[in-house]
Amino acid sequence: MEARAILKNVPTSPRKMRLVADLVRGKNVNQALAILKFQSKVGAEYLHKLMLSAVSNWQQTNPEERVEDAGLYVKTIFVDGGRMLKRMRPAPQGRGYRVRKRSNHITVVLDSKPVAVEA
Repeated sequence: MEARAILKNVPTSPRKMRLVADLVRGKNVNQALAILKFQSKVGAEYLHKLMLSAVSNWQQTNPEERVEDAGLYVKTIFVDGGRMLKRMRPAPQGRGYRVRKRSNHITVVLDSKPVAVEA
């Protein structure tokens, strides 16, 4: 059973967030949370909270199962560009340089690994 969580308008650039997302793609949920907890990048905090939210969403749809026994892993994680705040920065000779403050949207999909049945 899949569980999904989406976080929108995170105030970091998509390029920086993708570096963090690549660290946990395909990993076990417990291992991914441990990686994110001790990662020094700013995006790791947002992704850690989003992963916890996805686990909570999974628990709500599967109340009879335990998270430890389900074998949850990060099935899909992707980062899209969000809205861009456009600002002006003073420049020499009366000009202005455009500053683009980027944001992103993150989507995490968790799934449980199928259990092999012995014959």
